[in-house]
Amino acid sequence: MFRIGQGYDVHRLVEDRDLWICGIKLPHTHGLLGHSDADVAIHALCDAILGALALRDIGFHFPDTDPKYKGADSKLLLAEVCRMIRGKGWEIGNVDITIMAEAPKFKPHIDEMRECLANVMNIECDRVSVKATTTEGLGFTGRREGIAANAIALLYES
Repeated sequence: MFRIGQGYDVHRLVEDRDLWICGIKLPHTHGLLGHSDADVAIHALCDAILGALALRDIGFHFPDTDPKYKGADSKLLLAEVCRMIRGKGWEIGNVDITIMAEAPKFKPHIDEMRECLANVMNIECDRVSVKATTTEGLGFTGRREGIAANAIALLYES
């Protein structure tokens, strides 16, 4: 049996924050605002994996009202989501993430991002796709007010 889940997340860009995307700290003038490290791509990925098994969303499992998640490394949240689904007898087939932002340039970092996510999820790197696109100057991402990410995950019974 197979299950597919989809996730979407958005975070506002602000000064004086580090920019974490797909578990990698990127050089940039702004970072993402959030209760945790605000890794928009990992948050979307967690929602996709959880959604595939109808396990609610990242906010349900790791609420921003809980002080223990203040400044949390999103890689740890992703690792916990993977433990949850494996505990229910499921495995990750593949994941596909699209990041929407005008800056920074993601191309030089894609391979490192894929490797990082694969290591956290304990799967082969060729089962992790990370892509980035601009929105051609349109909307909040085009105005460089924030970054959005969309993710899809395919799970199979192990």
